[in-house]
Amino acid sequence: MKVVLVSAVALADPEGRVLLAQRPPDKPMAGLWEFPGGKVEPAETPETALIRELREELGIETWASCLAPLTFASHGYDKFHLLMPLFVCRKWDGFPRSRENQGLAWVRPGDLRHYPMPPADIPLIPILRDWL
Repeated sequence: MKVVLVSAVALADPEGRVLLAQRPPDKPMAGLWEFPGGKVEPAETPETALIRELREELGIETWASCLAPLTFASHGYDKFHLLMPLFVCRKWDGFPRSRENQGLAWVRPGDLRHYPMPPADIPLIPILRDWL
């Protein structure tokens, strides 16, 4: 089975909320909420992929020194196995805004369970809830 490496981030604002992005209607798992991020390309590290994805998807800039590794998800889907490191980021330039028609929501860690998420993201909820 093919392994897909995806890098994700819990952007945490000063109020302790985390940003979730809703998958657009034209993508697999449309309508589900997830942590921002994306696929790691062959010449990238998880950190550089995340910096690129945040610029492309949300219009914000951050730096590798601001990405703290927290945990990871490992989940088998029907056609691939997902390996997803999750970073926490508390410092960035700009205001996150939807650049790819995805919904955005700032959510308190205790409320994350109320948002339908892809199966790989669900085990990350209690870790974020306990850590933030």
